[in-house]
Amino acid sequence: MKSMTGYGYSEFQNGKMDIVLELKSYNSRFFELNISTPPFLSPLEPVLRNFINERIERGKVELYVRVKELEEDAVISIDKNIASAGLSALMQLADIAGTGEAVSISHLLRVDGIIKKLKNKDMDYFWETLKPVLEEAYRQYDNSRREEGKKSETDILKQIEVISNSIKTVDNYAKAIEEDIKKNLKERFQQMLGDAVDESRIYAETAIMLMKFSINEEIVRMKSHVESFVKEVKSENSQIGKKLDFICQEINREINTIGSKSFKVEVSQAVIDTKDALEKIREQVRNIV
Repeated sequence: MKSMTGYGYSEFQNGKMDIVLELKSYNSRFFELNISTPPFLSPLEPVLRNFINERIERGKVELYVRVKELEEDAVISIDKNIASAGLSALMQLADIAGTGEAVSISHLLRVDGIIKKLKNKDMDYFWETLKPVLEEAYRQYDNSRREEGKKSETDILKQIEVISNSIKTVDNYAKAIEEDIKKNLKERFQQMLGDAVDESRIYAETAIMLMKFSINEEIVRMKSHVESFVKEVKSENSQIGKKLDFICQEINREINTIGSKSFKVEVSQAVIDTKDALEKIREQVRNIV
């Protein structure tokens, strides 16, 4: 079980650059990824996005990549066309001005565009350098999600134990509920009809009431849902959060039906305890991947 909340940090320096990388995520119903990189690394964004997409399924994810170049790899070039045009223009200007001054290199350097500085950005090199840093940040991030997930699992299983005990309570009173139905019906018939009461009529009406108010089926289904829930918690299946939330809905449906059928105080308290535990579970489940 993994939490959607996680954090990982990694940094690296090799003499040419400093790399600092942060990976964090928050609770969200869907998957959302925001990547922040220096502008010159924007060609790597699809690669970074693919790395995250293959490993994270849900949550609001933020990846921050900071790179400080300590040693620039640049190429200096001269634009011959601009240099020639600049020289010609400066010579014409000298003639027009009548100064007779010769055009020098220092004059040409003032012409924009003659000297060009091109940064040599080898994206393959940057990715090979960046990838181990990203993998380390993800490892820390994934470990933090697992640790948070263990805490959630412990709390969830405690609440499931509350629900299991409530089911036992309800189950213990199921027989008593049926006996109360039989007893109450017989007493009502006797109050209305006295000695003329028809036993077969009592049995027929009792059968109808038992079908209407029996909670045995709900108890069986609740036990099955709890077993499925615990099995899912212990598994390493993906999208476990959505599955657990669905099972919670099914348990809630059954306990609501039990609450509407029973008038026993003890059963009503068990229903309240179950619904309270379910709400606590669902709060945790919303942050589970």
